[in-house]
Amino acid sequence: MTDNNAIELSIVIPVLNEADSLKTLYEEIVVAVSGSGNCEIIFIDDGSTDASLTTLMDIQQNDGRVRIIKLRRNFGQTAALSAGFKHAGGRIIIPLDADGQNDPADIPRLVARLNTGFDIVSGWRKKRHDNALTRTIPSRMANWIIARITGVRLHDFGCTLKAYRAESLKCIRLYGEMHRFIPALASWGGERVTEIVVNHRPRTAGKTKYGLNRIFKVILDLITIKFLASFSTKPIYVFGGLGGLSLLGSFASGFAVLYYKFLDPEHLAMNNNPLLVLSMILFTTAIQFILMGLLAEILVRTYHESQNREIYIIEEILESNGRQE
Repeated sequence: MTDNNAIELSIVIPVLNEADSLKTLYEEIVVAVSGSGNCEIIFIDDGSTDASLTTLMDIQQNDGRVRIIKLRRNFGQTAALSAGFKHAGGRIIIPLDADGQNDPADIPRLVARLNTGFDIVSGWRKKRHDNALTRTIPSRMANWIIARITGVRLHDFGCTLKAYRAESLKCIRLYGEMHRFIPALASWGGERVTEIVVNHRPRTAGKTKYGLNRIFKVILDLITIKFLASFSTKPIYVFGGLGGLSLLGSFASGFAVLYYKFLDPEHLAMNNNPLLVLSMILFTTAIQFILMGLLAEILVRTYHESQNREIYIIEEILESNGRQE
């Protein structure tokens, strides 16, 4: 028996100081989802200091589909999206930015593509309206690197506008700024991922929250993602491998010291033979790497057996009927 009240579509929008664009964005979303069946629109106020929350509450007064999740402080876009994903009840979940640069008119196209047999459809901002030096060029370089390292050949990992089947997000926990890596994480789990070109619009209100400093964060997150994907349950392979290389270098230096000993005994003196010092340092480093690997194995097992904490703290959830949770 089909539940006619089941939510078909959840629109998830993280908000940080975007009061000037919210009403227009909401109106565009309403038009875009008019033929999508039962849906909900979830705004996550990520510690805004402007009139964003007031604007959202005004919107909610006239539309029972609107839900507001207010975070206690600014936790970042990844945490805000994670909160929205957890509280979304739709069969399909579509996140988009609150600044108006993502076009809600692309939502039906994303859903239609998803329904052709995919689990995730990623938006590709093929023609971007951002500063080329600080946004577009660094983004293209980062996307190229991410695609090569993860093996998921998307053109635009950073585009928030995507369509997910709800079950594709259930086993993914987000930390740092890893929301852009969801397609890679899901793909490694067997989900089917594709992309379509979406419209990208110039910002008309507010100011961007990103700069060149984000590139360094993305690189660090990428290293983390690759480690988690390949060695999250076997970190000893990484640290043990590095320890093995250090041990090999230590033995090589030690044999060189012995070799020179028979040619010139003075080479064995600490002050005149750096190879002896190098051999000792590499041997010590090898022991440290192996011990770090063993500690990492213990931490991994502890994490998988007992970790159940969220990366955000919700102050309250405002429902359209006035009830608070």
